[in-house]
Amino acid sequence: MSSLFPALASSPGEQVALTFGDRSLTYAGLSAAADTLAARITGGDRASAGRVAVWATPTLETAVAVVAALRAGVAAVPLNPKSGEKELGHILADSAPTVVLAAPGDELPSPLRDLQRIEVEVEVPGVEMRGAGEEPGDEDPALIVYTSGTTGPPKGAVIPRRAISSTLDALADAWQWTGDDVLVHGLPLFHVHGLVLGILGPLRRGGSIRHLGRFDTEGVARALNSGATMLFGVPTMYHRIAQALPEEPELAKALGRARLLVSGSAALPVHDHERITAATGRRVVERYGMTETLMNTSVRADGEARAGTVGVPLPGVELRLVEEDGTELAAYDGETVGEIQVRGPNLFTGYLNRPDATEAAFTADGWFRTGDMAVREPDGYVRIVGRKATDLIKSGGYKIGAGEIENALLEHPGVREAAVTGEPDEDLGERIVAWIVPTDPDAPPNDGELADHVARRLAPHKRPRVVHHLAALPRNDMGKIMKRALARD
Repeated sequence: MSSLFPALASSPGEQVALTFGDRSLTYAGLSAAADTLAARITGGDRASAGRVAVWATPTLETAVAVVAALRAGVAAVPLNPKSGEKELGHILADSAPTVVLAAPGDELPSPLRDLQRIEVEVEVPGVEMRGAGEEPGDEDPALIVYTSGTTGPPKGAVIPRRAISSTLDALADAWQWTGDDVLVHGLPLFHVHGLVLGILGPLRRGGSIRHLGRFDTEGVARALNSGATMLFGVPTMYHRIAQALPEEPELAKALGRARLLVSGSAALPVHDHERITAATGRRVVERYGMTETLMNTSVRADGEARAGTVGVPLPGVELRLVEEDGTELAAYDGETVGEIQVRGPNLFTGYLNRPDATEAAFTADGWFRTGDMAVREPDGYVRIVGRKATDLIKSGGYKIGAGEIENALLEHPGVREAAVTGEPDEDLGERIVAWIVPTDPDAPPNDGELADHVARRLAPHKRPRVVHHLAALPRNDMGKIMKRALARD
């Protein structure tokens, strides 16, 4: 057993741990606030404390609440404040938390009003640091994070403490992440990217977090110009950065000062990689993970930042690509598409109350079926081409990943956003369909022009056969394109 947060005991008490806007908390203050709340959660009896829900707004209170739950040894269930009442009702019925932790003054929706509420106090004057007491076991649940529910009601992925510690330590190795780093981001705190990587990661290292509350390029520039060394974001954020760079020279200078720029949660288009590098001299590092696996791969800080790839497997993570029958690809040639399967200490233990779904997610020898399709280079670099369910297109006898066609479309100056799907075709099996947001809605590129553009860059069989023009692509809270919504349209 090992502590998730050794820095809470070893970092100087006056060092700032968390900053949200104009509110900050030192390591001493965080220890006092979290341990006081942990005592309220358990009432002195961890065994009967059960699970706790956390109303996960982008605030100091959410960070304190999650740290307190982990210090208390109980599983935290982060709740998305934008969830509808039906979804919240399902999550609460499934996870059965005993209390909800929320900031004073937060108005909670009706599904939460009958649940006991504990208000999170950030400032706890006159309280001595208590220490964490006996540490829970490495296999004990730390978080229950609900999946997006694209194929049914959201499932609760039970994430053990060892998955958090192993992932964060592997990222420290890959990114040369230390207590001297100051991380800035504006990510939501109800999922793995913003909460585990963006809050728990710096706290495990003994570093600092500056949360923007709401992402904007001015806030990024201010934070990086005042000492922040790392930036985490999703592709939508980096796309906005790339668009703003020509008009904001201070932003380019600020990004150039950063030690590490990291993008995740979806693929960052190569075009945006190139625009950011040209303006700042910095490469954006991509990594690959899931709710169920935390992080699997990353481009290393001391490795080649190869645009369009998610790097190599992290220390301790095994990764293979398999055919439809489950056999591993005969060779990794950078062209052959297979489904990613992973195995290692970063994996979740199962879906809460869903032994059937848990069994279906794993092979008999412990490999997790990710449902993500990729190619792998001979030197180990992985390039994601899409989800098996929505992004693998079987057309004319070829297996085609939607991601590479989307990247090619985004290289056309007349395309601002792009998504690619497949639809049934009597001759081809599936035909490739492009959904684009034109740069100039009054003068969009014509369909033949786009088809020829893709055929020249990739191959003729990868050209779109149908093109739809939209005002905007449907996206979720993480900026991921909701392709099932496109298909329904």
